[in-house]
Amino acid sequence: MRTMKFPKRYLVVILTFICTSVCYIERVGFSIAYTFAADAVGVNQASKGTILSTFYYGYACSQVPGGWAAQKIGGRKVLLLSFVLWSATCALVPLDPNRVFVMVVARLLVGVAQGFIFPSIHTVLAQWVPPHERSRSVSLTTSGMYLGAAAGMLFLPSLVKYRGPQAVFLVEAALGAMWSLLWFKYASDPPRSEHPKATAAGFGESVLPINGSEKLKLENGGSSIRSAKIPWKKILLSLPVWAIVVNNFTFHYALYVLMNWLPTYFELGLQLSLQEMGSSKMLPYLNMFIFSNIGGVVADHLVTKRILSVTRTRKLLNTIGFIVASLALIAIPIFRTSGGAVLCSSVALGFLALGRAGFAVNHMDIAPRYAGIVMGVSNTAGTLAGIIGVDLTGKLLEAARSVDSSLSSPESWRLVFFIPGLLCIFSSLVFLLFSTGERIFD
Repeated sequence: MRTMKFPKRYLVVILTFICTSVCYIERVGFSIAYTFAADAVGVNQASKGTILSTFYYGYACSQVPGGWAAQKIGGRKVLLLSFVLWSATCALVPLDPNRVFVMVVARLLVGVAQGFIFPSIHTVLAQWVPPHERSRSVSLTTSGMYLGAAAGMLFLPSLVKYRGPQAVFLVEAALGAMWSLLWFKYASDPPRSEHPKATAAGFGESVLPINGSEKLKLENGGSSIRSAKIPWKKILLSLPVWAIVVNNFTFHYALYVLMNWLPTYFELGLQLSLQEMGSSKMLPYLNMFIFSNIGGVVADHLVTKRILSVTRTRKLLNTIGFIVASLALIAIPIFRTSGGAVLCSSVALGFLALGRAGFAVNHMDIAPRYAGIVMGVSNTAGTLAGIIGVDLTGKLLEAARSVDSSLSSPESWRLVFFIPGLLCIFSSLVFLLFSTGERIFD
């Protein structure tokens, strides 16, 4: 009896899912461990903010170089190198809040290393995953971020309490090392990269429409994707690319504002203790995990069954996700209970994750050969959105404090959540007008 072989591309997708989970465990874990250590030695809030934000500066700087490196060297190799670098940094750098310079350098290194990860993942998935599986593959991979964040919030505070903050670094380094070993052992480039004639069997780029001259060039052992000249000007002047960029900016603006300021809203805006809330503060991230995968399955179903074109599928899910999220964001200050605030934030983040089956997968629709490059460009905008949104929110709250010293009135928080809500509406309109599901870069 012949046994079914587990497709290699499924294993690659599972490994990228674990990859994003581990990355977000690291991000949440550092915030928890450093805050605990810094508070213990009396570090002021300004210094804490500097250290916590340093990661994002390094992360923003390496997005586009990450896409370029994945294009030229290969996403598989770049992904492994980035994981080894940030894991080694976590293992070797002691967590000492008094050594500010060392902490800044360490967080910059981790940020730069992790900045290579998502462009590399998109390059790998664009090579391995056929179009009718892309939505659920990307959605599953990115949902690892939310599951990692939820797991970090649930388990790491107890680790800090019983084993100390340095234990978090060691656990993160161990997780990174274990994933690196799995990736080194089981991941590979698509067969087409070693055997050009294997394109006829349906590997990598061959699942996409190619014209006769391209096919002839590949069958004759022509130049590979990695040696192709990157059309930077065409990418940067493309309206469909900018539609993705705008939506990536908005998604991360809303995500980072909620990640960083929702706990403050509970404590100061609603006068609630986070400890009393228990595991309910995890619900928004778990909702993101669930809705991200729902969006991927629904999108692939619509495309595979030819119910809607790729373009209409992307626009439908992006619009539903961002419009519902905008309403939930604007409604957050209206509710004055923890249940209402958790519900609204869960709906907002869940439907934003649903929208990723629109804009986030679209990198590989329009530019499968340059998915890592386009992802690098759009993720740079997303990282800058986090820096801008978190900083602007702090300034808005400082301004509101002059009117309401306790920040307990809904008016103090209305603008904080109204801005990302308005951005969601604007971004959904931009995506409706300018996006496409057709391949525009050869």
